[in-house]
Amino acid sequence: MAPAPPDNRLREPLSASLDRVAPDWRPLVERWRDSTPGRALIARIEARRRAGATIYPHDPLRALALTPRAAVRVVILGQDPYHGPGQAEGLAFSVPAGVPAPPSLRNIRAELTRDLGLPTPPSAGLAGWARQGVLLLNAVLTVEDGRPASHAKLGWEALTDDIIKDLAASDRALAFLLWGAHAAAKLALFDDAARARHSILLAAHPSPLSARRGPNPFIGCGHFRAASAFLERAEPGRSPIDWSV
Repeated sequence: MAPAPPDNRLREPLSASLDRVAPDWRPLVERWRDSTPGRALIARIEARRRAGATIYPHDPLRALALTPRAAVRVVILGQDPYHGPGQAEGLAFSVPAGVPAPPSLRNIRAELTRDLGLPTPPSAGLAGWARQGVLLLNAVLTVEDGRPASHAKLGWEALTDDIIKDLAASDRALAFLLWGAHAAAKLALFDDAARARHSILLAAHPSPLSARRGPNPFIGCGHFRAASAFLERAEPGRSPIDWSV
């Protein structure tokens, strides 16, 4: 018998996850918490949780806890958390250790192997990337069981767009990996100076339905090698990101 998936339901008020973000993210998160979209979303999710809705993941802002603002080197933008039991863990595309990789993550691993010749890591989780400065940010940070995009347009986008705009304005040169039309639409958040300063890489979404679709297929995009080469130029002397973990 297969082991039961980990319990990744949201089991506490959303404010607990907000309080766990890294200190240098807190001013931005607090502004959102006090805003009309933030207050509305927090109230809506708490009402759904108290009504018995199964909401994932257990720690929606984990990406901002594992990757402080000052540590960000690469941004990988997802759209919506996985909506099945045991999968979403607060990091875009990642799943907890011991959970089989969903199809999009399998394609990410396949492109990583093709691009850099790295063996498939023993775990499907991407927390090792997050701890090296890869911000794994979904545009929407919660979802209800079996209902993809169920929390879209409720207020999360006001926070995540502000995060992207904040990083786009950074004086440090960063690599942004935008996969799929939804992520590519975030280009509107970058002014001309930001587009010139950062490396912004576009490709199709890694899901099986689109990973090989033109004009910029995900399989074969070479984004891991390109991001590493960009960071080598932008951060001379700094250790490269170890994509194998």
